[in-house]
Amino acid sequence: MKYRPILNNIPPVVKNLIIVNVLIFAATFILEQSGLNLYTYLGLHFPLSEKFRLHQIFTHMFMHGGLTHIFFNMFALYMFGRVLESVWGPKRFLTFYLVTGIGAAVLHSFVNYIEYANVTSKLSPEQIAYVKETGYQIWSEGKNFSEPLLGKMNMILNVPTVGASGAVFGILLGFGMLFPNTQLMLLFPPIPIKAKYFVMGYGALELYLGFSQPGSNVAHFAHLGGMLFGYIMIKYWNKNSRKFY
Repeated sequence: MKYRPILNNIPPVVKNLIIVNVLIFAATFILEQSGLNLYTYLGLHFPLSEKFRLHQIFTHMFMHGGLTHIFFNMFALYMFGRVLESVWGPKRFLTFYLVTGIGAAVLHSFVNYIEYANVTSKLSPEQIAYVKETGYQIWSEGKNFSEPLLGKMNMILNVPTVGASGAVFGILLGFGMLFPNTQLMLLFPPIPIKAKYFVMGYGALELYLGFSQPGSNVAHFAHLGGMLFGYIMIKYWNKNSRKFY
């Protein structure tokens, strides 16, 4: 009896995405011991922040904030991504993954811009300048302004967004559209549910949390952005390819 490593059973793009994410996750913590903070360079910053760089729209989706964060993202990528890659092929699946991840960054940044404009409209020019001058240093020390508006502005400007969640939610949406009646087993509670209802429920929950918990540590609108761009891509492909699903 021959032993077949589990990675041999994973389609190439999903396998390589998991490997790259794990390697960057490990590198992040190793380099942090040397004083190099990869979150500053590769995490997605607000476009009006001095820390923003164009490449972050791409690189943020390979960064993760902790072991639980990367585990659940990679687990979902493995569970649902391998099915989509087997159906679509490597090229189309990779395109879908990257576009949904970038789409998540676009919607998240747009929502942040609306929040930023709302906050700064209530602050004086002197307060805005003060946050821009001192905010990053204060945040890097693990602190923030006690005044709520100043603190919120500082978070928008200086807290990077990281994670593959936007692309993963796009994959979840794609699975639900291609296999709507497939039965999934929830963990909490442990009951079966059709993929289409699971996706719709998850999307509705993210929309509710996005409006009810603004400024939380979870980028709910990035998740919705991944689902939105995934939906648009699949509809576009369906319209322009008779061979698609």
